[in-house]
Amino acid sequence: MHGKVIFYEDRNFQGRSYECMSDCGDFSSYMSRCHSCKVESGCWMMYDRPNYMGNQYFFRRGDYADYMSMFGMNECIRSCRMIPMYRGSYRMRIYERENFMGQMYELTDDCDNIMDRYRMSHCQSCHVMDGHWLMYEQPHYKGRQWYFRPGEYRSFSNMGGMRFMSMRRIMDSWF
Repeated sequence: MHGKVIFYEDRNFQGRSYECMSDCGDFSSYMSRCHSCKVESGCWMMYDRPNYMGNQYFFRRGDYADYMSMFGMNECIRSCRMIPMYRGSYRMRIYERENFMGQMYELTDDCDNIMDRYRMSHCQSCHVMDGHWLMYEQPHYKGRQWYFRPGEYRSFSNMGGMRFMSMRRIMDSWF
C-alpha cells in the first residue's frame, strides 16, 4: 500500500500544491506554507516543525480544507511521515517510570484511560513489540498525540513533557 497526500499553500485546496508519496522532512523547498491537504491514501503523521519535530497530528484518508482550525493548530505542517500499513497482532508494554521501571502493563488493544483500567497515573516509558500505536496526553484519545512504532522508548521526558493517558492501535481498516 502506497500513501499519497497533496498539500496546498492555502485553505480550501487553493494555491500551489505539492504531491507527496513518502516521508518528507522539510516542505520549505516545495512551498512556503501549507494550509490544506488531501490524503488520497494511507495514514500519515504530520509535524509542525521540520525533521519530524514539534507537535504531531494524525491524518487518514480525507479532505482537510482547513486543518489548522480543525486540529487547533498554531503552526502549519512542515514535515510528514507515512505510517506503514500493518496487519497482525498488537502488543505494547507501558511502564509507570522511566527505563521500564515501576508497574508494567501489557496492552493488546486500545485503552481509553490508563487511570481507570490500571490505576496508573503516569506512563513514562514503553516498549512497542507489535503494531503501530497513537498515544494521547488525555483520556479518551484527546489532547496532543504521539506516534509509536515498534521499538523501546526509555523516557518520555524528551517529548515536551508529554504524559500519556490513553492509547489506540493504528488499524489497517483506517487505511
